[in-house]
Amino acid sequence: MDMSPYAPWAGRTETRREPLDPWPVRGLLALLDDERQPAAGEAAPLLAQWLWFAPMVPQAQIDEDGHPKRGGFLPPVELPRRMWAGSDITFHAPMVLGAEVAKSMIIADISLKQGGSGPLVFVNVDNAYRESGTDRLLLEERQILVYREPPAPGAPAPKGRSAPSSSAWSEAATISTARMFRYSAVTFNAHRIHYDTDYTRDVEGYPGTLVQGQLLATLMLRAWQNANPGTAPATFSFRGMQPVFAGEAIHLEGAPGEGGGWDLWVRDDAGVLRMSGTVG
Repeated sequence: MDMSPYAPWAGRTETRREPLDPWPVRGLLALLDDERQPAAGEAAPLLAQWLWFAPMVPQAQIDEDGHPKRGGFLPPVELPRRMWAGSDITFHAPMVLGAEVAKSMIIADISLKQGGSGPLVFVNVDNAYRESGTDRLLLEERQILVYREPPAPGAPAPKGRSAPSSSAWSEAATISTARMFRYSAVTFNAHRIHYDTDYTRDVEGYPGTLVQGQLLATLMLRAWQNANPGTAPATFSFRGMQPVFAGEAIHLEGAPGEGGGWDLWVRDDAGVLRMSGTVG
């Protein structure tokens, strides 16, 4: 696969500024069955950075998959499937609702790897969130995007890895299409794999609509918070291992890590690992 057309995108930067409006946080908490009504001046919950700074492109610039058309800030990778594969996050200071924040983005690297189903193009984007006026660093995140081909017709689903067999905590969850729709609404995410079953099955080759990776990561981290009240994370990383589909029974689990911190994961009823994570 020729990667040379994407070379000009390496190192590309962009900055967006906006006030941290409380309304999407209230929506996020509602879909999480949290009855709090946060207001300006309060700290935003962990991972709320995904609720703001969405690219507000005109509808005419939306591609078939529901994302903005390729070739803007992100490189125009031609592989049809595009997914948020994971993130590495460092928390420096709370993001305060009502404050204006600047999000600076840089495309750190673009790389090609060969997977079992064909070529994979990885795009790493480094994001830094700073308080406007003071320039105080609030949060850093490396976002890992992956582009790939859909599976060949009739190809079996990947077998997957086994999740850890023991955990210090476990929360059962089944994520409905209504919850997924509400999460897409508060993140302004029109990716059709999260709501359009016909498109998801017929175009991208999945058996059903996919739960957003960010929503899974949010639920996984909240399960850690519930099991470790009063403990604030310095870092959080997650990687999607296999998709979770609407209506599937999953378990949000974790345990203290051997080298410190905590290991987190999402598994299904068969014990297959769907998402892994760490908290430091």
